[in-house]
Order: sequence, then C-alpha cells, then structure tokens
Amino acid sequence: MKAYEKLQLARSQNRPTSRAYIEALFTERTELHGDRKYADDAAVIGGIGMLEQIPVTFIGIERGRNLEERIRCNFGCPMPEGYRKALRLMKQAEKFRRPILCFVDTSGAFCGEEAEERGQGQAIADNLMQMMALETPVITIVIGEGGSGGALGLSVANKVYMMENAVFSVISPEGCASILWEDAKLAPDAAQALHITAGDMLSFGVAEEMIREDFRHFGKMCERLKEKLLSDLKGWEQKTGKELSLERYQRFRRLGYWIEEGNKTQTP
Repeated sequence: MKAYEKLQLARSQNRPTSRAYIEALFTERTELHGDRKYADDAAVIGGIGMLEQIPVTFIGIERGRNLEERIRCNFGCPMPEGYRKALRLMKQAEKFRRPILCFVDTSGAFCGEEAEERGQGQAIADNLMQMMALETPVITIVIGEGGSGGALGLSVANKVYMMENAVFSVISPEGCASILWEDAKLAPDAAQALHITAGDMLSFGVAEEMIREDFRHFGKMCERLKEKLLSDLKGWEQKTGKELSLERYQRFRRLGYWIEEGNKTQTP
C-alpha cells in the first residue's frame, strides 16, 4: 500500500478516536479540564486513569466521533490552551510520579488568527522544551494522522508507538505539493517522497513500535496494546527521574543520523 493510501486510512472518519482508546485502556478515569489561563480546549482531552494497577496521566488529541463533536473539537486541531492544558497535566504527573500516555491524531495545530493571538507557537515550543526534561516516563501513540508541530507538541517521549496505518509528517502532503510544485493534486507524490508511514518511522528510529490494526476486534487489540504499555512501564520502574529524562534526551539526539551502504539506509 502506498503512502498516500495509508494517509487516507489514517484520516478515515471510521477510525477510533483518542477517546475510544482511553475508554478501552483505562479504568476509574477522571477527566480534567482547562489550562488555568484562558479556556478549556475540547480538542485536547486529559486526565487520570488506571492502567491495570498503575495510575497514569492520559492526554489525547480528539477529533470527535460525529459532526457535533467534530465541530466542538475543531476537527482535532488544538488551540494554544489545549497545549497549555496538556503541559499542566504533564507537570502534575511529574509531581506525583505518574507515567504519561499521549494519543496523537491531528492534521496539525489550529492556525487561525485567534490561535496566533494567544501564542500558538509559544505554547507548542513550551511543550517541546518541558517534555524533554520531564522526570517521569512518557509514551506517545500515534493513532491516526500525526501532522506537523501540532503532533510533535505531544510527541517528545521516551517511546513512540504508531498504529499500522498511522502517519507522522512535518507537513501534509497537500501542503508540501502546493509549496514545492504549486499543485496540491501531486499530494500522492509528495506523500511518497516525505516517507510518512509507520514503517518509515521505524526504519528512521522515530518510532519504536508498530501496532497491528484490528478494529473489528478493537477490545482485543487494545488488550495487546495494554500489555506492551505495561511491559515498558514496568521496565522503567527502577529508573530515577533523571535517568528517564536523560534517556529521552539521548533518544532525540540520535534522530537524524543514518548510515548509507549501497542502496540500504539505516540508523546507527
């Protein structure tokens, strides 16, 4: 399957949203609201829940499951207050030594005038900087479309999982084609050139796990996902906050390095 075909699957309205994963994975959930500065952004949901016996903080970008929800969630394009809410919950999680699980599904952060007026770029930049230093484990799961800085604002993690047909990209293929070739219809070519698929991210070291999709048996799929999450979290139990932060830093220092041998490209 070509990259653009996978992008269409990632954008499908029939895919489970962040809320569906959160409801399937966590028990005793308590959702928390607001950034304590301006408002509550429905495009970013977050709170505290139990992953088996482990209390965790969950944060997800929510597209909405019907038209009414999608309008309220701004079609999964967060405002600055959404990223500030996420950071508030992350700092709270760090204080109480709770692991953080993030679910990413967005075409990108909202780019309207009101978002810029309220500091969209600064909000995302603050998340990148603060997440790098968090002294608690962070796992990000790209469940659909991971677009631009809007996705990266929740992706500075110790590990990144990607669903089988999820994508992760610095820009949408349509945007890339419009800028480079002045023709959005060339988006399929741009998608292929951008290397946006889960397989690409594994080969580049941007993601550590690819989760096979089985939405017909969503509950069983989430059980397998839960086992992977629990295994990683238990493996980090004996590590100090400083060690976890350093591991995250070193992970990002490795990104962007590769070795070319003939026609093969691999990360060192």
